[in-house]
Amino acid sequence: MKPVPVEVYEPFKAGLPPLRRYWRLLWARRAFISEYSRSELHEKHFDSVFGQVWLILNPLLLSGVYFLLIVIIGGQSDKFRYGHLTASLFLFYFVANSMTAGSKSVVKGQKLILNTAFPRIMLPISAAYISFIRFLPTVLVFFVIRTAMGFPFGWAMLWAIPVAAITGILALGLSILISCANVYFRDIGSFLPYFSRTWLYLSPILYEVSALKPKLRSIEAFNPLFPILDSWSRSIVRNEAPQAASLLQGLAWALGILLVGTYFFLSRERDFAVRV
Repeated sequence: MKPVPVEVYEPFKAGLPPLRRYWRLLWARRAFISEYSRSELHEKHFDSVFGQVWLILNPLLLSGVYFLLIVIIGGQSDKFRYGHLTASLFLFYFVANSMTAGSKSVVKGQKLILNTAFPRIMLPISAAYISFIRFLPTVLVFFVIRTAMGFPFGWAMLWAIPVAAITGILALGLSILISCANVYFRDIGSFLPYFSRTWLYLSPILYEVSALKPKLRSIEAFNPLFPILDSWSRSIVRNEAPQAASLLQGLAWALGILLVGTYFFLSRERDFAVRV
């Protein structure tokens, strides 16, 4: 008689998988990430005209409401302040949408996890990629707004490209970190809207960094978006080169969160099939 194969199920033990093989498998499935993201966009109707209009209209209406409140309360109207508010809101929603979509990515991909062997980190990467695709039309709309309002154009605006790249790294890191945390603590998804709104108020969106009182500048050290939004506004709104310290600080935050989130995710990935 042929020996019957015996399958042994070992208990989960936290630890990193063989990284070289893991990244090779992830790169081999890059087409799947693109198609999976496209299907998610199609499901939410973001590939339609009305879906893209609402995508732009939501933060645009918010910026209008906030600007009216600023004018009524502050008694001043400044086109650069409105430009800063709109551009910052668009960038903030890129990060916030990455967190929200990332928190649901692993739990939502339950059937894939249970039935298919693949690098699970593809799921939060797809969530961040979807948020980036949703962010691109808002950049085009802002350029229309800044042209209509007569903001200066110049070479310093190209600094917005590395700033957007740093923001993308931060958004990816947060998507990976929160997607893993939500597997163990399901209430994170319910808490995120309140966290995002609080983060919005504590970030230089409704106000510029230069208008912040010296006593409140201490919050800058604890907010990853603080140097990023300041650099973004300087480059894309005022056509000024951002401060090198702000760029380095934003990059350090983004890389740090990405490394921590990736380590946390990979070390716990083999436990997902039991948890979801």
